[in-house]
Amino acid sequence: QVRLVESGGGLVAAGGSLRLSCAASGRSFSTYAMGWFRQAPGQEREFVAVISWSGSTVYADSVKGRFTISRDNAKNTVYLQMNSLKPEDTAVYYCAADSAGWHTSRMTEEYDYWGQGTQVTVSS
Repeated sequence: QVRLVESGGGLVAAGGSLRLSCAASGRSFSTYAMGWFRQAPGQEREFVAVISWSGSTVYADSVKGRFTISRDNAKNTVYLQMNSLKPEDTAVYYCAADSAGWHTSRMTEEYDYWGQGTQVTVSS
């Protein structure tokens, strides 16, 4: 069992930056692939980024070059650095853990554990 807790969301002006954190409790964090997803009101949850256990990363086209995912296995934490934020980045951001740690999946159904989400609002 893995428990995930996101933090770092908030209100920021367009062009600004935020760093989200996701702290994991439970065993074997380093063996999980960790993903970030987001969901805007009235929309489906969508993939943002993923980092495998080995550090391989994949990004959605909409955030490539602006967002960076990283992990610190010693702290059982995954991060999402978000720069050059746009109003369309406004959403609830969720982290998720995939027990198949070598995966870099974009699909929500591949993930075994989810956090409760943190709100990110970007004003224009």
